[in-house]
Amino acid sequence: MDFDFKQLATVVRAIAEEKNLEEDAVKGIVEQALAAAYRRDYGDREQEVRVNLNLNTGDIDVYVTKEVVESVDDERSQLNLKEAQVMKKDAAIGDFIEVHQDIKDFGRVAAQTAKQVILQRLREAEREIVLNEYEDKIGTLINAIVARVEGNIVRVDLGKAQGIMPRSEQIQSERYHPGQRLKVYLKDVERGFRGPQLVVSRGNTAFVEWLFRAEVPEMEGGAVEIKQIAREAGVRTKLAVASSVQGVDPVGTFVGGHGTRVNAVMSEIGEQEKIDIVVWSDDPVAYITNALSPTKVSKVNITDKKASVIVPEDQLSIAIGRGGQNVRLASKLTGYELDIVSEGQSQPEAKVEAEQVETKQTPEKEEPVASAEPEAIPEKEDSKPTTEEAKERASESKSVVQKLKKKSELENSLLDAIERHGS
Repeated sequence: MDFDFKQLATVVRAIAEEKNLEEDAVKGIVEQALAAAYRRDYGDREQEVRVNLNLNTGDIDVYVTKEVVESVDDERSQLNLKEAQVMKKDAAIGDFIEVHQDIKDFGRVAAQTAKQVILQRLREAEREIVLNEYEDKIGTLINAIVARVEGNIVRVDLGKAQGIMPRSEQIQSERYHPGQRLKVYLKDVERGFRGPQLVVSRGNTAFVEWLFRAEVPEMEGGAVEIKQIAREAGVRTKLAVASSVQGVDPVGTFVGGHGTRVNAVMSEIGEQEKIDIVVWSDDPVAYITNALSPTKVSKVNITDKKASVIVPEDQLSIAIGRGGQNVRLASKLTGYELDIVSEGQSQPEAKVEAEQVETKQTPEKEEPVASAEPEAIPEKEDSKPTTEEAKERASESKSVVQKLKKKSELENSLLDAIERHGS
């Protein structure tokens, strides 16, 4: 197989332009491939070979590093002192000298080896460029176009690279189709055997935070900030916000005039996902009360990282939420384990210390109330039916027996007719 060295310079420039790589990087890759080809045809794997490609003339120079010895045992890696001193006057035993080699062509196998090395190194160089370009964008919002949907994985086009959005990073009940434009949060750049993998998300809590950053310019100046976010993507999100400037309402700032700011965020994440914005507080009782909004809380008893929240009877279902959603998100937001108890079920405590002792001794017995439905009252065992009820039941049973008898007679007559017809 002929290996046209003169065309290599043109190929290097074309590859550099097509792959958006630097010429020196592509040149280095080709030189490494040629060194591997030389070891394949003319040397061995242990040889130290350096190749220099002249992009202007297309000439290739190959240099093999050899050790200066008194007696040569292997000509491929060793050189006697006399020959070494011709190349370098002060050469001594034990020195290493680069010896120029004349190469006209490579064999078929060596040429194939060079091609494989070039392709592999080019892929690695492309991946490194992608990694370096998107590594600085980790933790930010970027625009994407859905390329294709493969089962539970959505592949998106990010421009010079593609990203994946696993099922765990998608918004619940959201549907995706090729060509769809959307905003995504660049969560991470994972290194794998196939190269850098860009992982994007729309179900992350940081995705909501960055959407609000785009709508609330006061966040840039530090006038308001998001302290905590608890989210169940596609269902509900709770934000705890605070203000560092006196007189600035943090909740009103995030909601915006006529709800414009929060509505802009909801239009991106989907109208089905509700957003609760509450005021953050360094007082745990006030914070828990705000987090359970819109519930009206009567009292909060805190022990370590557990809190028993007492609410009016008519507020019990609101506090718990559909499927325990409200109390679950409030617990994530505050960092406390919350037990919701109605006023009718709560027992007055004489002092806080007694409450703490009782809570520590029996933490498993006090379960959160799941529903406010009244309990069914069981019937008394000794209750006996009246005479009229007994007659009515007997009449019903007789009617059932008659119907069964008629059905049996009808089936028998039908079977007899089928047998006569068959015979």
